[in-house]
Amino acid sequence: MKKQIKRIGRHKVQTVDVHAKEWFDRVNGNSYFSCQVTINYGLPSQKVLRIPFQYGYSNSFEWACVTELGWNKLIKDSRSHKSLWGHCQDSGIVLRSQKDIGCLKREVIAWGTES
Repeated sequence: MKKQIKRIGRHKVQTVDVHAKEWFDRVNGNSYFSCQVTINYGLPSQKVLRIPFQYGYSNSFEWACVTELGWNKLIKDSRSHKSLWGHCQDSGIVLRSQKDIGCLKREVIAWGTES
């Protein structure tokens, strides 16, 4: 069975690097995050997607990445209830993911909107 080739323009998606930052609102007890998702890090076809400041805890940032990648047509079937790891595993894409916790609110807001 042939695997679907995911492309950025004419290039196949080879890597997905996710770097999230999280802020915990101690007053209300809620966590918020923002992300930068780098597709094909270090390659000529490199592209950075930003996920803005939003509510979510634990690995919510990875589920937001699945949605963002689906909107940008970089993965197929983003509504399949499959995790980011599952999508990458099925497609042979290298996934690197990290989250910085304990960040300041202004840091997290800026991380999702920087140009």
